[in-house]
Amino acid sequence: MSAAWPQVGAIARRSLVRTARQPALVIPPLVFPVALMAVNAAGLDSSTDLPGFPTDSFLAFALAVPFIQGALFSTMNAGSELARDVQTGFVNRLALTALRDWALLSGQLAGVVALGVVQALFYLAVGVAAGVEFESGPAGVVVLLVFSALVALSFGLLGAFLAYRTGSGETIQALFPVLFVFLFISSMNAPRDLIGIDWFRIAATLNPVSYMIECVRSLIIEGWDAQALALGFGSVLVLGLVSLPLASRALRTRMTRT
Repeated sequence: MSAAWPQVGAIARRSLVRTARQPALVIPPLVFPVALMAVNAAGLDSSTDLPGFPTDSFLAFALAVPFIQGALFSTMNAGSELARDVQTGFVNRLALTALRDWALLSGQLAGVVALGVVQALFYLAVGVAAGVEFESGPAGVVVLLVFSALVALSFGLLGAFLAYRTGSGETIQALFPVLFVFLFISSMNAPRDLIGIDWFRIAATLNPVSYMIECVRSLIIEGWDAQALALGFGSVLVLGLVSLPLASRALRTRMTRT
């Protein structure tokens, strides 16, 4: 175990450097979610007049969305880069070394988690600059950063599974709209109890992305909501626990030593 940690460090350093050197992997997850949030906040601001709407600032309500939307970008970025490693033969060459499978997976996810934390800090800065007040205070900001890291890790594991399973960056990019649908059929633009269309409200209730968004939203506009936090963290942990064995098995298959 102790001999494997230098392997994790080497792969993690490579992942971080590769991510930092490619603006296309960093800029879109920062800019696009904020731009979409600004458009929604401008167009849906009158929603705050609805009876029972949880806040009088739609910007504060919408600020939770970029945290999850950015994680979807992280999934695609991680998957595309890992698929490129498969296509270029990098993973095959590593299969000839003494590198542990779990060390490779852990190291390669380091860039995804680091980008997820950077994204969270950026969204927090945008929110503060726009005048949004975090009802949960400084402790809530810490919880939000931890949650963002877990979200990035869980979605990164999903991206790793897709990459090692398909070995094709084009396939990963083609799956992006499918994942994006989960964002739009969630409670991103309205509280679930105020959604008037029955099928949409049911879909949003069954969609785990809704609970991830509501977890972040509760820290921003409500303070400490134990139920929202439990559902949000629970949804992320379930995604991670399901994706981890899938990604590990797919990587093990790719690195089968002959």
